[in-house]
Amino acid sequence: MDSRHRQPPGISAGGEFATSAHAEPGTSPSAGAGGWPTVGYEAHPWESGPDRGASRRQRLLARGPYEAAVAPKIAGLDPAVDSRTQALAEAATVETVRFDAELGRDTSPFAALLLRSESASSSQIENLTAGARKIALAQLGDTSSSNASLIASNVRALQAAIDLSENLSAQNIAVMHHALLNASDESIAGEYRDAQTWIRGSSPRTAEFVPPHPDRVMPAVEDLVAFMQRDDIPALTQAAISHAQFETIHPFADGNGRTGRAIVSALLRAKGVTENVTVPVSSGLLTDTRLYFDALGAYREGDIKPIVERFAESAVQAVDNGRQLATDIEAVEASYQERLAGGPSSVRKVLHLIPREPALTAEMVAEHTGASLATAYRAVERLEEAGVLASAGKIRGTRVWVAPDIIAALDAFADRAGRRNRHR
Repeated sequence: MDSRHRQPPGISAGGEFATSAHAEPGTSPSAGAGGWPTVGYEAHPWESGPDRGASRRQRLLARGPYEAAVAPKIAGLDPAVDSRTQALAEAATVETVRFDAELGRDTSPFAALLLRSESASSSQIENLTAGARKIALAQLGDTSSSNASLIASNVRALQAAIDLSENLSAQNIAVMHHALLNASDESIAGEYRDAQTWIRGSSPRTAEFVPPHPDRVMPAVEDLVAFMQRDDIPALTQAAISHAQFETIHPFADGNGRTGRAIVSALLRAKGVTENVTVPVSSGLLTDTRLYFDALGAYREGDIKPIVERFAESAVQAVDNGRQLATDIEAVEASYQERLAGGPSSVRKVLHLIPREPALTAEMVAEHTGASLATAYRAVERLEEAGVLASAGKIRGTRVWVAPDIIAALDAFADRAGRRNRHR
């Protein structure tokens, strides 16, 4: 049912949580088995608008009170996990720092590639999939694939998250969300929701999970921001809990999952775990999405261990996959040098641009190299003759080329992330 026809208005949100029994109605969360406060629930009235396609029974079921979650305040809490989980998180953090330092020697191609890979993996969790070629073309303005356009917007949102990582405020989280949805749904981009949303089901009365009432959204976000700004919590544990709390609040009408995972990358950058590249943690989450959604469900029940474990394991898997991507890209770059040994300097300069921009135009080449547009066209044609670039037609009247070998490496990265146990 379209939310515009509801009184009061509401939005059926995307994303998933593990099914779990509701706590007793009320606004005071209790401690879960893991010592973390559980999500509480409170009753609110609900009256659906007329739906001509619904049966009388369905209309009756849609009326009456529903229970919305009450996110616990966490700003001043100290997350405690068992020694095994703590050791796992510490080992994952060390691996992440080491990976960032390895690529820090020459981040020019890898920073952009890993950012793009994280964006694609995060989108894939939301069942938004597209090949690397379509994503690269979408970043240049191609609108032939709606999924690729949404993923390209996610790249912009993730870049905004990294750029704003030193000031993780409620306002800047809205800026990240605006970058994500401005191209696809301008009416809600960057706007904290003012209507009830829910996960699955035709109404909040039949939903799998009902996030907090809109009146509670901003106080909960401000509390979360205060938690994220603390410097006395291990970074990966802090990022995992912040993400789970954000997903519980579900502060936007759409795009919460992608925004919440962008916040993880921003937090890792803010806490100094990464300095050079974005570790594609979402590619690790993709290896078993059921575990990820189950961990979010466990968090609502007061158990933080599963979400910390899942993010630690995902970080290690992401580093392994990222290292393979780096190896593949280095092999491609070596083959470029071999094919174009002794070529003009204008051509060699373009080789440094291609891994960062696997779809490009002659205008981009001219800007990158400082050469004239005519020289840029000659360089591109030389690269096309050598098989480094291939024509991809025109976008908005401008000729575009793609780098097939870089595209293949990015697709291989995505295949490694998605070929394991994807559920739901």
